[in-house]
Amino acid sequence: MNLFKRWNNIVGWAVFAAAAVVYLLTIEPVSSLWDCSEFIATSYKLEVGHPPGAPLFMMLARLATLFAFGNPDYVGMAVNAMNAIVSAFCILFLFWTITHLARRLVTRDGRELTVPATWAVLGAGAVGALAYTFTDTFWFSAIEGEVYALSSMFTALVVWLMLKWEEEADQPHASRWIVLIAYLMGLSIGVHILNLLTIPALVFIYYFRTVQTVTWRGFFYAMLIAGAILLVINGIIIPYTVYVGAMFDLFFVNTLGLPVNSGMVFFALALIGGLGWASWATHKRGKVVWNVILLSSTMILVGFSSYASMTIRAAANPPMNSNKPDNPHALLSVLNRDQYGDKPLLYGAYYSAPPADYKEKHFYYLDEDGKYKPASSITGYTHQPQFMHFFPRMWDYRKSEKEYKQWAAYRTKTEIVRDDNGEIVRDRQGQPLRQEVLDFGRKRTYDDGYEMKNVVEPTFGENLNYFFNYQLSYMYWRYFLWNFVGRQSDIQPTSSTITDGNWLSGIRPIDELFLGPQDNLPREIAENRGRNTYYFLPFILGLIGLIYQLNRDQRNFSIVMWLFILTGVALVVYLNAAPAEVRERDYVYAGSFYAFCIWIGFGVLALRDLLVRISKRNNVAVAAVATAVCMSVPAVLAAQNWDDHDRSGRYMARDIGWNYLMSTLPNSIILNYGDNDTFPLWNNQEVYGVRPDVRIMNTSYLGGEWYIDEMKTKANDAAGVPFSLPKRKYTHVNDWVPIDNRIDRPVEIGQVMDFVLSDDPRTKIRLEDGTAVDYIPTKRIALPVNKENVLASGIVAEKDRDLIVDTVYINLRKNALDKSQLMLLDMLANFDWKRPIFMTQVYVFQDFGLLDYLQFDGYAYRFVPILTPMENPWEIGRIDTDYTLPLLKDTFRYGNLADPDVYVDYFIQYNLAASHARDSFARVAKELLRENRPQEAVELLDLGLERLPTSQIRFLDTNTYPFLEAYYAASAMGVPEAADKGDALLTEYARTLIEYIDYYLRFDGVQGDMVAGVMEDKIEELGDLYYLASYAGRRGIVAELNDYYRSLGISEENLVDVGDKPSPADSVGAGL
Repeated sequence: MNLFKRWNNIVGWAVFAAAAVVYLLTIEPVSSLWDCSEFIATSYKLEVGHPPGAPLFMMLARLATLFAFGNPDYVGMAVNAMNAIVSAFCILFLFWTITHLARRLVTRDGRELTVPATWAVLGAGAVGALAYTFTDTFWFSAIEGEVYALSSMFTALVVWLMLKWEEEADQPHASRWIVLIAYLMGLSIGVHILNLLTIPALVFIYYFRTVQTVTWRGFFYAMLIAGAILLVINGIIIPYTVYVGAMFDLFFVNTLGLPVNSGMVFFALALIGGLGWASWATHKRGKVVWNVILLSSTMILVGFSSYASMTIRAAANPPMNSNKPDNPHALLSVLNRDQYGDKPLLYGAYYSAPPADYKEKHFYYLDEDGKYKPASSITGYTHQPQFMHFFPRMWDYRKSEKEYKQWAAYRTKTEIVRDDNGEIVRDRQGQPLRQEVLDFGRKRTYDDGYEMKNVVEPTFGENLNYFFNYQLSYMYWRYFLWNFVGRQSDIQPTSSTITDGNWLSGIRPIDELFLGPQDNLPREIAENRGRNTYYFLPFILGLIGLIYQLNRDQRNFSIVMWLFILTGVALVVYLNAAPAEVRERDYVYAGSFYAFCIWIGFGVLALRDLLVRISKRNNVAVAAVATAVCMSVPAVLAAQNWDDHDRSGRYMARDIGWNYLMSTLPNSIILNYGDNDTFPLWNNQEVYGVRPDVRIMNTSYLGGEWYIDEMKTKANDAAGVPFSLPKRKYTHVNDWVPIDNRIDRPVEIGQVMDFVLSDDPRTKIRLEDGTAVDYIPTKRIALPVNKENVLASGIVAEKDRDLIVDTVYINLRKNALDKSQLMLLDMLANFDWKRPIFMTQVYVFQDFGLLDYLQFDGYAYRFVPILTPMENPWEIGRIDTDYTLPLLKDTFRYGNLADPDVYVDYFIQYNLAASHARDSFARVAKELLRENRPQEAVELLDLGLERLPTSQIRFLDTNTYPFLEAYYAASAMGVPEAADKGDALLTEYARTLIEYIDYYLRFDGVQGDMVAGVMEDKIEELGDLYYLASYAGRRGIVAELNDYYRSLGISEENLVDVGDKPSPADSVGAGL
């Protein structure tokens, strides 16, 4: 036993060191995309991040940033390194968990732990822990500044500690392990609540250790107790301790006139004091069980108290202060995740159910007079009983029938074929043609109070098919197989579910059965570093280990199985995912993959037993051979996953924020909407101090009263946003403002806002329920232009003075404004052209009809009083080359993406396209051509392809076609080398498209139908290149493309004649 303990520690720490080295070598040196940029920024200055806040992560990350020693360049690296280290600890605790359970396997029935068995157990721990180290999902989370790495560490830690309790349960004071686990549970809530899913496994460890005989009744009671503990922590302790404290605060503030938070402090002290006294009393009276329960509850609350830091920091009003939880009522909203809405779990309506009424939530908020006021908000809809169903999976009314149908439909029907004009298609005999199509849903009739109406509602069978086909298979099983079988690519599928993002084994017959041909792949597919194949090896070894434990240790098998199910399938049921998620969600299920890696470790024991039976020898050599053979699993995972998980040279997420901010003028306001055009900007401002004069305003938050208040105040060096509406006009009112076009002429914007500001009953409109609400009386609004302010603020350069219009006309496109749009209108009414307004995405102003008044500045769009009619949706806004050219040449950064060792993954590619990073070079080059500066245009085009080369950035029509247009235009203007450069780029693009088309043409049957739409897109792109080459007079390229089109059977009459028509005796060439 001493041998085991010594080497268990040595090998465990060696595995920890290996994981730590790998993660530290591959961490991203700065922030990553999505929430990472926000987490790092809020941690650095202890600000308040988005709900539910993760306060413990923030505080630990803040400690990590101290090791940056004041250098902001190392802040992101410090937080990422912290996650790398805690991830390595997760691997360490996993190793010790596997060796503990493996020791139970080899010493069952009173057997001794022999030396060969010891080394087999250590080998099992090493193989299982290292397999998890290199899994796709966990490795990805381990090297970025997100909460999931720390959450996984807590999961591994509490499971290991419960096994420590199991080992010492008969010793005095063994219950200290349970109290420690309770404290860690409370702490983990301040990171992520996923750790609570380990509770059932912990309960079963306790149950199996404390009973001699396992019965079905006992098993059932253990399940009930586990569920009760989960309910108490997640349903009572987390929300209701704060709720009761908030009610105390309401009384203390509104009735006693005491300061805000005094009631919460009183309640917290009374609660902890009361629990402490009760713990002492039960200890004195020898009530052991009650003492452990009370101590554990106390420690959960002590750990949970990390959330107090959010209230403390929110009261300091930092620049990033999400939901401003500076009082217990606001903190309660954060904990309840109110801004994300709710979803049905076991009973509710389907997405198409007609609303019967609104659901309201009543609450209190802190008003500007320092008192709490009651309010309510609409949180959803109620429905008639006939539309309520058990286990509603297809619930999200924001999703369309098309989005659900592709996953849920399974029935077919025969119907008459009709052409695009709706006419019946007939055969030669004049009979209508019929075809088999998917049937979906059933018609339901209901009375809306005015008339009888019909609605198509999915059947319960379709609801279950969606659950199995999308939620279980696509949103969980696919992720599971990514980690233990292989992954097709890192591209998130959009239209076709066969071409990207699936599991892939590397065994061609199996892969071709599900995904079509796997040889002669297009270069972009074959060279995608996210294409990883494990040949089923991790999956098979884990399955062997699962069966091995099931046959030999049913008790501990059930513990691992509970952990596997609750962090996998049960989580699928709870999350109730809607179709078309904005990003892959595999990181949520890391706990399930963790459990499976325990079984991978047990696979070593199974192989060792097999070798013992074959060789008739039971020695250390056999254990070593079994370990070495099974070590091929983590080896293949490491070899396959390294290139797409190595982010050590990538800086693009940081540079996205830099580029947007550097696009702006001094004292600007920049409007944004999503995570990846907001968080990197915050990160640059708060960590690096970039452009503190710019006010960043996320319009998706602008519907929150707290955010409007925050935007009114100064942040860093930036003045507040010029809003004029008082709190009574936006605090839990005016979520939607109707537009009643009573005035059929432009109304000056100041008058419109005065109309909204007025409390005169004549400025209200009555809804159907009789409620009087504010409204907008016109759809056409005049925004006067103060030309001197426009020039003084730099919104328009002096050279363009004559282009400035007197009035900008706002044309409201919809019949109502949401609160964020109302506030944007208020801002436009009051900024008086003294502060430049920028935006990261044009759709922020789309509903205002202002897309004709934009200027593209390389990354951000500037709102300018110059009319530039939109002719091309891909090229919105005018361009001032004097402003933008220096930005592209000297200022903007591109994250080291030109380095071939840096992997440009799917979401970096996606964000490059969304921000027009590469095509901005072509847009500015075209403007240089219009200014008769062709040589500069070509140099700029070359620079764009140098910084964002085609070897790194996937071809898209939007990021390549503009380059071709500009190169050929420059050639026509007298730059001789431009045509050759255009030819080279077009040829490379065309060859890529041809590779795709030839590949998709090899798909047959149903698989061919699945890629038909993607193939048509590629054919259309190739056609665009063909006609561009023809228009530019590139006869050689046209001739090569003609050869290819002939190989596809395209007739000569549909080809451009460049003198290359083959004679009847000629054979058709292969073309490009």
